[in-house]
Amino acid sequence: MDKAGQLKWLVALSSLLVSSAASAGWSDINMRQGVTEISHRVYELHMIIFGVCVVIGILVFGTMIVSMLMHRKSIGAKSADFHDNTKLEILWTIIPIIILITLAVPATSTLNAMYNPGEADVNIQVTGHQWKWQYTYLNDDPRKQFKYTSSLVTPQDEIHNVAAKREHYLLDVDNPLVIPVHKKVKFLVTSADVIHSFWVPDFAVKKDAIPGFVHETWAQVDEPGVYRGQCAELCGKDHGFMPIVVRAVSQNEYDDWIAKKRDEAAAVYEIVGKEWTHDELMQKGEEVYNRVCATCHQPNGQGLPPAFPALAGSAIATGPIQGHIDIVLHGKAGTAMQAFGQQLNAAEIASVITYERNAFGNNVGDMVQPKEINAMMTGE
Repeated sequence: MDKAGQLKWLVALSSLLVSSAASAGWSDINMRQGVTEISHRVYELHMIIFGVCVVIGILVFGTMIVSMLMHRKSIGAKSADFHDNTKLEILWTIIPIIILITLAVPATSTLNAMYNPGEADVNIQVTGHQWKWQYTYLNDDPRKQFKYTSSLVTPQDEIHNVAAKREHYLLDVDNPLVIPVHKKVKFLVTSADVIHSFWVPDFAVKKDAIPGFVHETWAQVDEPGVYRGQCAELCGKDHGFMPIVVRAVSQNEYDDWIAKKRDEAAAVYEIVGKEWTHDELMQKGEEVYNRVCATCHQPNGQGLPPAFPALAGSAIATGPIQGHIDIVLHGKAGTAMQAFGQQLNAAEIASVITYERNAFGNNVGDMVQPKEINAMMTGE
């Protein structure tokens, strides 16, 4: 390709890039502003640094281009006979130092605000599991604390391209995190298995969840709405299926929701003590299995060997029931099988074990009652 052809190709490529950026819209390609004071400060800092980089780029590349055009050999330019300029070198060393110090002031102030949550109005422990989030609402009175698990609800048909994908594909959950607006919410982030990362872009919140450590971060949302995030750490097979959904609501709505969740937690303790029928356990177990277990062991129980063994006809699901209970409660070291004793309640564990022993052609015929599981979990 000759020089004229190369020039035309570069012009065409530049035009394509500019038109693509224009059609996408500035907000689609730029950092989002978010809905918290910290996210606004981060955005403003980003724009200042971006502006400085643009100005430096224009000056540097402009100088290079002008120099190449005005001092090229084809118009008779002669090369200079000097090889250094002490004053110029001092100048282009001092100017970047001044720029960096100037930018360091707002950057340090923003980072200090991000990493110092101080006293909060609401404290929530966020625990990462493969591949779901567990939220524990902390309270000085342990009897008023409650927790629940938030899991992906995107149907398998959408994931496997059998059905059309909806608007929030891979970003919808069954139990979103609920927080009040105009209140400082502190998140205590940890993990029960591998390293995860709790990331909500609209809050400018991104904190690693590391087993054995508790990291603090916070947010104060002033605009009611639904905000979405994801696990931002490559945490295993279903890393892409671990979304975060946060609902920011008014104080009255939040108080009503808290009261409802506490009533639900109290109701769980009541139903644990009752005698469940086989049909009740199977119905509840199927719901729990599809929500929690089907990702690894597959909806048909065939699994994905060797990492995720089949449950259909397996020694665990058709063997002694105590072994089945133990592996669900405590997991299995060195494998992807998690300990669900800290994630599910006694009724959910009892029902899913009963379901696995009587579905997929296993038909063992036995069942386990929630009160038996509760006794094992509490030691009572």
